[in-house]
Amino acid sequence: MRKVFNDEKLNEEFIKNGYVRVPFISPEEAAELKQKFFDTLPNSGGQITTEETGVENSRLVTYDFTFIDKNPEYKREVFNIITKRFKPHVERLLADYRPVIANYIRKQPTTGEVPLHENWAFADERKCFTVSIWCPLVDSTVENGTLQVVPGSHKRFGEIRGPMIPWELDNIKHEIINNHLVPLETKVGDCVILDDSIVHYSAVNNSGGLRLAIQLICIPAEMPSIHYYMDPSKSMTEVQVLEVDVDFYMQFNPWKNPGNVKCIKTIPYRHHFIGEAEFIERLKKPRFDEQTEEKKGFFDKLKEAFA
Repeated sequence: MRKVFNDEKLNEEFIKNGYVRVPFISPEEAAELKQKFFDTLPNSGGQITTEETGVENSRLVTYDFTFIDKNPEYKREVFNIITKRFKPHVERLLADYRPVIANYIRKQPTTGEVPLHENWAFADERKCFTVSIWCPLVDSTVENGTLQVVPGSHKRFGEIRGPMIPWELDNIKHEIINNHLVPLETKVGDCVILDDSIVHYSAVNNSGGLRLAIQLICIPAEMPSIHYYMDPSKSMTEVQVLEVDVDFYMQFNPWKNPGNVKCIKTIPYRHHFIGEAEFIERLKKPRFDEQTEEKKGFFDKLKEAFA
């Protein structure tokens, strides 16, 4: 498997746990990026509302992500600011990765819960690891809703992940939040680099102040970027694999048909929800990219199921 980090010890820790916590930027850089957030905020088009998602009974988003802003030019501006400042630090730590999405994440006081989830898949995860660099611009604590993860849960659930694809852990979210999460309190200047498939969550900001952080999603430089898309109104048994680029995410509404985008292939899909006992058991089993020849791959099983 392709390495993630230049440092072998960090690489081993990441492969084992699905995340590492490391020093990243200087206090001066953090202060600059925090000021850039406020300087550029007037260019925001505002968050996509529940009425604008095009999905009936869609849930109100209570946190601010640049990614779901309505102004593509604002998203490009934020992407350029973050990637330029992070570039030397990414090159120092990661083994030739490139950015695909950049976010400011703002949690206002008394709100901002990010539901339990895995990030979408951004490349073929049987061939590589994609990562999110999560960098708080204020000290991140349990009180203000810090990042929480299930260590070792990466590449064990929901291999096919996209905005409209059902998630097999949906029925046990409360059990996972109550019993399996580890909070990662993180100081300004440090960051958490996590595998995009790790199960993670962050709670409401119960402090009196703003909790501001940056997320930069990166994939190996040589890997094509993909997006899994399901249209539930047409079929719940197949998923399109789309070939995408950075500009795709600038124009993107996660809840709507992405439109004129190249489809590499269509794959069969079968969904089921699992219980907490199976969740615990699968944490002990090999990741889906570690399957031996004797164990049939995910897609082989699907082909048999639909034969």
